Amino acid sequence: MPMLFSRNGLDPVAELTDRRADEPIGKLELPFGISAWLVTGYAEAKAVLGNADAFSNAFGNLGADEDQDPGGLGMTDPPYHTRLRKMLTPEFTMRRLRRLEPRITEIVESLLDDMQARYDTQVAAGEQPTIDMVSMFALPIPSLVICELLGVPYADRDTFQALSTARFDVSADTLGSIGTSLDYLQGLVERERRNPGEGMLGMLIREYGDQISDRELAGLADGILTGGHETTASTLSLGVLALLQNAQGYAALAGEPDAETVHRTVEELLRYLSVVQVAFPRFAREDVTVGGVTIGAGEMVLCSYSAVDRDPALAADSPGPGVDRFDPSRPATSHLAFGYGIHRCVGAELARIELRIAFPALARRFPGLRLAGPADELAYRDNSIVYSVETLPVTW
Repeated sequence: MPMLFSRNGLDPVAELTDRRADEPIGKLELPFGISAWLVTGYAEAKAVLGNADAFSNAFGNLGADEDQDPGGLGMTDPPYHTRLRKMLTPEFTMRRLRRLEPRITEIVESLLDDMQARYDTQVAAGEQPTIDMVSMFALPIPSLVICELLGVPYADRDTFQALSTARFDVSADTLGSIGTSLDYLQGLVERERRNPGEGMLGMLIREYGDQISDRELAGLADGILTGGHETTASTLSLGVLALLQNAQGYAALAGEPDAETVHRTVEELLRYLSVVQVAFPRFAREDVTVGGVTIGAGEMVLCSYSAVDRDPALAADSPGPGVDRFDPSRPATSHLAFGYGIHRCVGAELARIELRIAFPALARRFPGLRLAGPADELAYRDNSIVYSVETLPVTW
């Protein structure tokens, strides 16, 4: 298990890289006598993730109690998945999301103001100014944006952050965290049912009424909060670190970068970081052959995004550094940071908008941003499906 959820700084551990080179799909022994197929190759991962007919990722395959099912889209199969996704997808089209851009810009600029104010206060007090990018920048942005999207009270954002973090910590009681999260959201949905607001929950209630249950609505909200908050926050945190270690890339964002420069930088960060380390498990519905290997019916398959998105096949036709290097000028690749197939992240475009606004705004405001200590002393969040850094102290 540690191989799947640990890294060497921003890089996958060597064992994952070696497995991809020698055995892009092979057996992995898990705790409690459980075995699975581990996929580390790009082509093999697409073959698994893109074949919903041959592979199921329904929650029931895990053998957990039905009342611990998180709901939502992440661990469901068609036709149930198809029905809910059809309801949700219209709210995540670029046309609908663009209405949030002014508010996202306001959120980002307000947080940068707060960072400057904290810095000035520390200087005035004779302290060495240090700002934590995780708590003051990376965590609040997606939290506030999702609150805006769903119509969730802003006062609850600390609760959502805590629940979201616990959901992806494999060393904690993940199933218990799911239950706590759903209990809270169930209450929120009940309030929205009585008085629908202008957010997504209110929209779904007005649009579909009794066609969608409170349990389903709570599951969708939980999926958006946990899937869209922690992942975007981690990409913002680690993205700042990667950019500060690439002075040219950071400087390119500090002026008035064109849309292509911003696009390439964000796509390369998504590929290089791949903060969601492992896809939800898939289970073979029948005997199926992938990459020359036969997976037996009922067997579990785990796709390692952190290994797959460093597969040299991703940039085989591109000049420049290999895929183990962060290269902001690299043409955008068909990475799997948002997944693939019918379970590709429904909020991918919202995450991209947040990143395209946040990184250039940060670089413009603080072109002299730098780490406040040695990079090798940073503490990372190991044993988590979503990889990140605990804190990221900076100064300027």
